[in-house]
Amino acid sequence: MFNYTAFDPSQAEFYEIGPADLPNGERLFVEIGERPIVVFNIAGQYFAIGDLCTHDDGPLGDGDLEGYNIVCPRHGAEFDVRTGKVMSMPAVVDIPAYPVRVQDGKLLIGIPKE
Repeated sequence: MFNYTAFDPSQAEFYEIGPADLPNGERLFVEIGERPIVVFNIAGQYFAIGDLCTHDDGPLGDGDLEGYNIVCPRHGAEFDVRTGKVMSMPAVVDIPAYPVRVQDGKLLIGIPKE
């Protein structure tokens, strides 16, 4: 799985998803095209990941957040929301992580150009 946090932002198309007013510790579920995405505000920083566990293709965003790791609510796989990297089994494949920008008070998520 490609790690989009290392992706050159000039190679992404940024989509506005709303005002940059997500409270600290909260998450926001969005869909861009066919991509389910969950956005987190952790200590004033925004992170966006694909809302799909690579272990069983179930939703991931409702899992518990432990530091920068999200724990899948079904089988306990963990992923780093900053990078999408899998941190514990049963998952073995990373999830997409998308660049996030705040511009003119708006929250934008970068999706790789096709």
